[in-house]
Amino acid sequence: MTTIATRTVREIAVENPATIRVFENLGIDYCCGGGRSLSDACARANVGLESTVEMLLEAQQPHPTDGPRLWDGARLSVLASYIEDAHHGYVRRESNRIFALLARVAARHGDTHPEVLEVSSQFAALLQELTPHMMKEEIVLFPYVTKLEAHFLDGAPLPSACFDSVSRPIANMLADHDDAGAVLARMRELSGGYTAPEDACTTFRGLYQALAEFERDLHQHIHLENNILFPRALALENAVLKSQLALRMQ
Repeated sequence: MTTIATRTVREIAVENPATIRVFENLGIDYCCGGGRSLSDACARANVGLESTVEMLLEAQQPHPTDGPRLWDGARLSVLASYIEDAHHGYVRRESNRIFALLARVAARHGDTHPEVLEVSSQFAALLQELTPHMMKEEIVLFPYVTKLEAHFLDGAPLPSACFDSVSRPIANMLADHDDAGAVLARMRELSGGYTAPEDACTTFRGLYQALAEFERDLHQHIHLENNILFPRALALENAVLKSQLALRMQ
């Protein structure tokens, strides 16, 4: 147990994506807080280390067509496209539906459950953060990384950029993720872990279910970027620079 307890949550999640479900169920932050050791993460989530380790060891990697994919060896262009289609697309599809649910629940239950009004405000702030964030990734960061990978692997022309290093936009994206994580945590706190009150109507319960699913998808979204795409993009840029230096020294 000592070995896995000292490993970071990020390492565990990247190595075996099936463990993500365990982290989600236990409320362990594997995306923004993925750099913490498992023991530290368990302490922060107030869950037992021994029982968590048992659940992680029991989690088996499902067949690739049945569950989370192993992305660590995939081309970055494929991963970036997947993030855009699966996660950016999900945010855009679900946000309008959730806003409509929030408006209905706030109008009917806002007087007796004022926390819904604050949840609505926080969700609006989250979308205000995510909308330009996703556009920057789709217009600037992802195309650059895709072209850089094509240069390194396929001999395509070296892409130009409006930044001196990919670390600059990545740092901005990481900061956005931290902000989004803080908003998610606040929404979960306000809603009591998305637990609908006893007098909640069907729409109220549907709203909290939708918000919980939105949170889960965004956690996975941030995990793929923070723990896989961004570190590999930085390593790719470093490999390209080393290759250029070697050519100049010949």
